[in-house]
Amino acid sequence: MGATKIPGPGVVGSITPAVTAKKAVSRPDQGIIVNSGRTSTSSRVLMGACVGFVGPLLRTVPINHATIPVGAMAVNLLSRLRPEPHGIEREGITMDGFKMEMVRPAGGSRALRHGAVLYMHGGGFAVGGLHSHRAIAAGIARRTGLAVLNVEYRQLPGSISAAIDDCVLAYRWLLRHGADPARITFAGDSAGGYLTFATALRAREIGLPLPAALVGLSPLLDLDHVAKEAYVNAGRDAYIPLKGLSAVVRLGGLGALDPAMSPVNADLAGLPPVLLIAAEDEVLRYDCELMAHRLAAAGVPVTLELWRGQVHAFMSILPSMPESRAVLGRVAKFVRGALDTAQRARTA
Repeated sequence: MGATKIPGPGVVGSITPAVTAKKAVSRPDQGIIVNSGRTSTSSRVLMGACVGFVGPLLRTVPINHATIPVGAMAVNLLSRLRPEPHGIEREGITMDGFKMEMVRPAGGSRALRHGAVLYMHGGGFAVGGLHSHRAIAAGIARRTGLAVLNVEYRQLPGSISAAIDDCVLAYRWLLRHGADPARITFAGDSAGGYLTFATALRAREIGLPLPAALVGLSPLLDLDHVAKEAYVNAGRDAYIPLKGLSAVVRLGGLGALDPAMSPVNADLAGLPPVLLIAAEDEVLRYDCELMAHRLAAAGVPVTLELWRGQVHAFMSILPSMPESRAVLGRVAKFVRGALDTAQRARTA
């Protein structure tokens, strides 16, 4: 995949010195700004809706055992209003305690030996599922030509550890059905970005082979909200409140936060190439910057891309938006390159 990339804005620059100790950072690091021109009309409408309605709602309504089911129902109903994605075939899979859906390009091979993407949806470990993230799974499948296994893992008010267990079981399912780990990519948005890394780390811990690549889309990678309080994007984010992260950690059965539960604090050496994509002004840019530095320090190839004028997880909220389609194209290019590199390394 080439050298690690944490370049300056708009150009390929030198690698920023690695940050090894966690500290509150008031200003964002420089990063590669992919779209420096005008944003699309649909992007501006989404931004307005998040700033004017979603943000105030999330800052006002408490996140607890009573409100989570209501939020989950609302997201599920809204996602069912979205037109079904075209150009795909899908197959439902029932596991012990959770569901999955295999999304394939229409007319494509059903043999998993050609490769697969294990996709873990976002939603704060509390909302979302197969319906809400079918469109982004379909977009990845069409662009990569690969099967995408979309996992509807157990959510809050359960435990985050249970969600990781489900994603590991999904990975085992892929391996058991003939998928080559050197042709598998883990990907996810927001909380699913957390699960992307947590699943890879858990897989390594229990002796499973690592996948060929990891993709985090607006990923949550540091569960410690206190570290982000002084970060300038905490006040710029269009709709994500830091108190929501605190509530998720509390409801996720973590009790007193264990730093080892945050992927940024793990032993990252030996992980496969990583692509991180975030909105320029979202609060989880902090997580991406910190993870990029620590991956670089561990010798892991990593690319961090920032998108101007976008909201957190925009590519999964509106996958048909021009900026989202461009992101999925970049993800597909990264995935194909990572799989080719892994295959060459195996045959060398």
